Amino acid sequence: MQYESERIEYKSQMIDDIYKEVIAFANTDGGVIYLGIDDKGNLIGIDDVDETYTRLTNGIRDAIAPDVTMFVRYVLQDNKVIRIEVGEGSYKPYYLKSKGMKPTGVYVRQGASSVQASPDQIRRMIKDSDGDGFEDARCLEQELTFEAARTAFQRYGVEFSVEKYRALGITQNDMFTNLALLLSDQCHHTTKIAVFSDELCTEFRDSKEFGGSVFRQFEDSVNYLALCNKTVSTIKGVVRTDKQDYPEEAIREALLNALIHRDYSFSGSIIINVNDSKMEFISLGGLLSGLSAEDIRIGVSQPRNKKLAEIFHRLRLIESYGTGIRRIFKLYEHCPVQPGIEATSHAFKIVLPNMNAHETIAESIPEEMEKEPAAITPQMKIVMDYLAEYGEMTDEELQELLNVKKTRAYLLVRQMNENGLIETIGRGAAKKYKLK
Repeated sequence: MQYESERIEYKSQMIDDIYKEVIAFANTDGGVIYLGIDDKGNLIGIDDVDETYTRLTNGIRDAIAPDVTMFVRYVLQDNKVIRIEVGEGSYKPYYLKSKGMKPTGVYVRQGASSVQASPDQIRRMIKDSDGDGFEDARCLEQELTFEAARTAFQRYGVEFSVEKYRALGITQNDMFTNLALLLSDQCHHTTKIAVFSDELCTEFRDSKEFGGSVFRQFEDSVNYLALCNKTVSTIKGVVRTDKQDYPEEAIREALLNALIHRDYSFSGSIIINVNDSKMEFISLGGLLSGLSAEDIRIGVSQPRNKKLAEIFHRLRLIESYGTGIRRIFKLYEHCPVQPGIEATSHAFKIVLPNMNAHETIAESIPEEMEKEPAAITPQMKIVMDYLAEYGEMTDEELQELLNVKKTRAYLLVRQMNENGLIETIGRGAAKKYKLK
């Protein structure tokens, strides 16, 4: 007599519980279910084989998703027992439609029992079936709505309908993808914005967290950051000039970059920090293999979320890959302090300087300092000796060498340039100083 095992299951009669056994075998290594034999291996038999067979085949087809019928074979034994042979499925995880793709609906075989799968097991099955691409993988949440996305598409004059879902990458095999989750009202990723009163970003003034569809997060974040973007007025003679702290287009491009290129396989939020001197946009996911921060600055782009980028491009929210960062640097072309780009293995940061704050520093240089004769000060001598030995240096190296802050370094470099002692090569992150 055979006993129940990892590959064998007995059922004395047809009950709905049999569907979880089919799911468990399809999600694991396959197995056989005998309908008409009790759990001790005794032959009980089926009273109405035809009715049971019809109910069984229809139930397996209708109660389980994705379609598992191609991996199920039925064999009638002695007109009393139905042998159900279940092969390992190729589109795991299989689950009860009534429960959804979550532990209460997904089962795996463990010993001689069928048990609920853990969230980690479910994610692993999806990854093994769909590959590593986040956008194309099936979403764990299948009850999604798209009100914010529909509004965004209508605003930009692009059709958004169920018939377009597959072409956009929102569905595959009639199931929502992770891309659909990002566009949906149920998106669980968020954008957090904090306003600080100090340079080190430790003393809060205000903070907000925006959730929902990435379209809604974009709109809400842009509107909130507009409140943080003060306008400074200057009057020279009879001419009044109004200038914002940050170019609106630079804020927009930095935010779009964070939303489109972040690694959504991590659950953390996009972080935006604002203080009186700068605005920082921090997103999860470092640079893709082979790219450097300098590559990004000059416009090289390899989108992590290609289909999401294509949707934003279709709505004309972005022009083309790689132009946003170049546009930011162009907007800061005449600012004393340039935008910054930093990347680690798991994060990416864009820093926008407050243009009014830094231009005020430049304009407040004492007139007598501007007119100093070309005397070489001890600090200048240190810089010149360093350049004589190493050939070139960056802003960061100069500040570290002299143990001074940005403002003092800026004044010193400006004076040395004007006195013909050094020359500046390049701009922004690539800017360096050499002996003239």
